[in-house]
Amino acid sequence: MEQQQIWDADAAGRYDTPGTGMFAPEVLGPAVDRLAELASGGRALEFAIGTGRVAVPLAARGVPVTGVELSRPMIGQLRTKADESAIPVVVGDMATAHAPGEYTLVYLVYNTISNLLTQAEQVACFRNAARHLGPGGRFVVELWVPELRRLPPGQEATVWHAEPGYIGLDTYDVLRQHVVSHHFRFEGSGRQARLDRSPHRYVWPAELDLMAQLAGFGLESRHADWTGSEFTAESRSHVSVYRLPGPATAE
Repeated sequence: MEQQQIWDADAAGRYDTPGTGMFAPEVLGPAVDRLAELASGGRALEFAIGTGRVAVPLAARGVPVTGVELSRPMIGQLRTKADESAIPVVVGDMATAHAPGEYTLVYLVYNTISNLLTQAEQVACFRNAARHLGPGGRFVVELWVPELRRLPPGQEATVWHAEPGYIGLDTYDVLRQHVVSHHFRFEGSGRQARLDRSPHRYVWPAELDLMAQLAGFGLESRHADWTGSEFTAESRSHVSVYRLPGPATAE
C-alpha cells in the first residue's frame, strides 16, 4: 500500500470530522496551544499537513504556517479552508521535500512519522526537519507507544479500540517493526463493514531519541500528551520536543 493510494480523494473527503474525534476541541485545542508556544513568535512548518487540522487553527493564532504534503487530494481539502497565500504547501515527501525559508518550529503530529516504513526514511525525516530550522529551532513529534506488552507469544494482532459501529485492530510484524492498522466501520444494522487499512513502522521512544541525535537534536521534553501530563511506563503516546543547539528561546 503506497501512501498516495491510502490518502486518495475518498480518504480526503472523509478525513475531516469537525468537533469530534481528532477534531474535538479537547484534542485539538491543547495541541494548537502548545505548538503556538513552541513557535516562539517565529514561523512553523508542518510535515504531512493533510487537510489542515492543526495548521488552520494555528495560523488563526497568528503563527505563519507552511506545509509539506504528499497527497494532492488532501491538499485540495485544505484549500477549501485556506488558500496558498494563507498556508503555502510544498507537494512532496516529508523525508526529502524542501520548503523555502527558515523556521523556528517543525512539527509532525498524530503518529504520522510512522507512515515512513523504514528506519532510514525516518532518520531522513529528522535530518530534513533540522535543515529547515535555525539555531535553537525545535522539532515536535507526536507518536504512539508500541503496545507489544498486549501481544502474547504466537499472537499477531491486538484490538486497540471497540465501540458500537467501529472496531480497530493492529496486526504486527515484530521482525520488521511493522504494523498494519485495520479500521472496521459498520453502518446501520447491516452485516457488512467498510475496511480501511494503513501500514506503519512503529518506533520506540529511545529509538526516536537516537534518530534525533543523528540529526543534531537533543531531547528537550517528553510528555504523555499536549497538556503536559507526565510520561510514564503506562503512557500510550507521547509528545516529544527536540531542539537544535543555539540561543535559548522562550516557550
